[in-house]
Amino acid sequence: MGTAPHLAPDAAELSPEELKALHGLMVRVRHLDASAIAWQRQGIIPGYAPELGQEAAQVGSAYALDFTRDFAFPTYREMGVALAAGVDMVKYMSTHKATWHGGLYNPAETHIAPIQAVVAGSVLHAVGWAHGQRLDGKDGVAITYFGDGASSQGDVHEAMNFAAVMNAPVVFFAQNNGWAISVPTERQVAGGSVAARGAAYGIPALQVDGNDVVAVVRAVRAAAAHGRAGKGPAIVEAMTYRRGPHSTSDDPGRYRTLEDERRDAGEDPVARLESRLLAEGVLTPGDVAAAKTAAAELEERVRLGVQELGPRPGSEMFDFVFQQPTAALKGQAANWREESEHV
Repeated sequence: MGTAPHLAPDAAELSPEELKALHGLMVRVRHLDASAIAWQRQGIIPGYAPELGQEAAQVGSAYALDFTRDFAFPTYREMGVALAAGVDMVKYMSTHKATWHGGLYNPAETHIAPIQAVVAGSVLHAVGWAHGQRLDGKDGVAITYFGDGASSQGDVHEAMNFAAVMNAPVVFFAQNNGWAISVPTERQVAGGSVAARGAAYGIPALQVDGNDVVAVVRAVRAAAAHGRAGKGPAIVEAMTYRRGPHSTSDDPGRYRTLEDERRDAGEDPVARLESRLLAEGVLTPGDVAAAKTAAAELEERVRLGVQELGPRPGSEMFDFVFQQPTAALKGQAANWREESEHV
């Protein structure tokens, strides 16, 4: 029986400019995430999946990639990935307003696939895209996001198997945030580790501190370089903690206490990076204040932009849902447009 090849974190040190950029991104993600919860309570958006505590995992993983050639396949909780990848946040947050199927941002331009609400639904898509890159002789790498709970879905096992068999350049990025909605990891993941499963498929894996953004960057850079070199898939398991609810319809107090959260959450990833950079002189108190100001300005622009979005015309389903509409559908579309003009 073979063993998985070794994968070591990228050894290159991050520059002060990179560290400052990571801090700014994490502050913006933290602020926008908290604001989105408030927007749901105010009725601006109907629902949202918070990511409090997972900022380092998301920003670090996206920052490590090249979105001119790489492609991310998110779940419903990767706002931080989208922001770090440069997606327009009004267009991204509009997906939570339920006025558009699949999102207003363009996946072909942004290289961020539409939000995926199906648990583990994006892993097979990522493998398919990555396999296409290999067949076309290109060097793009796919990254697919899923949680510890989603790792128990059959799709994840199929995706890892196919990726290994086809030598597909895909990074399986597991955010182990301690909870599969209301079920703790130890009752959901046999053995407690997603990364450990890589050995069964011959896939190299790294388990990193998901609250350390530098460790995440170095791990994903190594995994991406592995795929880009034609060596196939890799697994990165970021050990972090979901500090808030699973979604805005969830009450975490039903399955854990505040004492549990304080004990298990570890060090806050944003405060951790900020205190380190202040101590090293990479950041000044003025830089921190400026980052918070920029985050507040972003939040205001996004809120106003989302509120200004009107309803989408229903006829668009004929344009974007059906690749080859039948004659009957074409007739329905024509009737819809004619009736709409007379309303």
